[in-house]
Amino acid sequence: MSNFVVSARKYRPHRFDEVVGQQHVSQTLKNALQSDHLAHAFLFCGPRGVGKTTCARILATTLNCLNPTSDFEPCNTCDNCVSFSHNASFNITELDAASNNSVEHIRALIEQVRFQPQQGKYKVFIIDEVHMLSQAAFNAFLKTLEEPPSYAIFILATTEKHKIIPTILSRCQIFDFKRIQAPDIVDHLAGICAQEGIQADPDALHIIGQKADGALRDALSIFDRIVSFAGKQITYEDVITNLNVLDYDYFFRVVDALLGEDLQQTLLIFDDIQRKGFDGDLFMTGLAEHLRNLLVCKDEQTLSLLDTSDNLRERYRQQASLCGADFILTTLNLANDCDLNFKLARNKRLHVEMSLIKMASVGRAFRLAELPLGEIAEKKTPDPSVILPGSPVAQPVATKPAEELPITPASTTLVTPPAPAQTPPPGAATPSPAAVTSATAKNAVPPVANALSKVDPRSLLAQLKAENKIVVETTEILDLPTVQAAWDAYVLGIERDSQRYQLQSVQLTVEELTITTTVGSNLTEAAIRSESDLTEVLRQKLKAPGLMLKIIVDPSLRKEEPLEKPKTLTPRDKYVTMVEQNPAVKELVSKFDLKPEE
Repeated sequence: MSNFVVSARKYRPHRFDEVVGQQHVSQTLKNALQSDHLAHAFLFCGPRGVGKTTCARILATTLNCLNPTSDFEPCNTCDNCVSFSHNASFNITELDAASNNSVEHIRALIEQVRFQPQQGKYKVFIIDEVHMLSQAAFNAFLKTLEEPPSYAIFILATTEKHKIIPTILSRCQIFDFKRIQAPDIVDHLAGICAQEGIQADPDALHIIGQKADGALRDALSIFDRIVSFAGKQITYEDVITNLNVLDYDYFFRVVDALLGEDLQQTLLIFDDIQRKGFDGDLFMTGLAEHLRNLLVCKDEQTLSLLDTSDNLRERYRQQASLCGADFILTTLNLANDCDLNFKLARNKRLHVEMSLIKMASVGRAFRLAELPLGEIAEKKTPDPSVILPGSPVAQPVATKPAEELPITPASTTLVTPPAPAQTPPPGAATPSPAAVTSATAKNAVPPVANALSKVDPRSLLAQLKAENKIVVETTEILDLPTVQAAWDAYVLGIERDSQRYQLQSVQLTVEELTITTTVGSNLTEAAIRSESDLTEVLRQKLKAPGLMLKIIVDPSLRKEEPLEKPKTLTPRDKYVTMVEQNPAVKELVSKFDLKPEE
């Protein structure tokens, strides 16, 4: 078997200046060594794989180095440094608290503290995963940690600082290690590739850096796996294949299709992604990340937030120049909603496809929002050339086949091309050219305007919701008698007497297409809200699809009935009342010769 050593061990730093991404810790420790202001207890805390144990070993080696450098780095050549690198040093003790967490292990450690170092100045005790110690072990460790001998140095390392008791924290000098940034990981991997003679694509190294999530040890483990798979030539395709990462080229193609409102191409790309084994939530998460990167590229000040290679950054900038900020924000919001509700959807593929359909309709929604109110009102007027959503498609009037239009959401209207001009019958008045021009402009599809740059991004969601209020059918302004008649007709159909009584007591007012119901109590309000089909029935009866129902609670309308003191009935009064309600009671009294009390 070969003597292969994994990269995480082979390229573990042996000097402070070799530590990746933790310059604030390295420089502080070197300054403390230089000024001889070294604490007796340290606590290194942070995520996994960021260099906590590595810095602890470098500090321990430096403290016992016989020939430290001028900038207080270990020489790694003296007897003490060599013995420690071969795990043969008696001055440096490492304890894994995950498996040695009892009070007996701490007592054995304290017993070793009593003996002075045989060679060197300090005895260094490194306790890894110190948060795993038991409560009794912590208590047994307190006194020694607070007042150790002058030659004893304790270095504690943990990934869960919150699990350490405050009495331990107060006795230590705490250093917080941060996640290593992807560019630092990429630079480190590039240096290893240069030493190993490996040709690696920069985009491939960036994918490894992103997949490592700030842990250099994870990045080196992934790097070893990719090298075993690809050999001395690492390409971007090798990395995404081995790590099951979705190619960013798919997201560029999807955004291009959304910008062109090409719904068919968008769905075909998603189908191709599904066929390659990627789940819908993984695709939607990647699409949201891609849209976020496009938004970051819109401003030079935020361009530094884009964590990609130079080649990919330029491609992001090119596509971001084609997208408006409002388009990116709207589609990003839709992608986020899809991701949040993905687990609740039963048909997950349809859930993702519906989100893509909405994204493909964003541009049309903006253009519709840009139309003047007069043109929207004209679009609401029923017209033979308008195809109503859900209605049977009328036979085309034009002699030539109409040009196929892209799919639109249910709330928008499809306007067919105007029919060719026909010769008027003899004797009919010939329309003027102005009238013909006006009619043609009314029925023509509005040109694509640059609406993206004019819409306020803060009102994007409101505009999209407002799109659902643009209806094809409408009616005149409602009047109170007609509304009251429709309301009474609905109330008469309610079976429960108490429910019917509650709805009969409301006061109605009408303003355009809004019906306001004023009630006197919350009980009546709850009764109205319980009628789930009330609004829809009124819309059908009044032929007003845009009708809205508003409820106002006014306690002054509540009827206050005077409280009467109940009358006390004598036994004789009770008997008379019973006879009035049931004459058979009198026969019963006579038959059994009963005498009601007077």
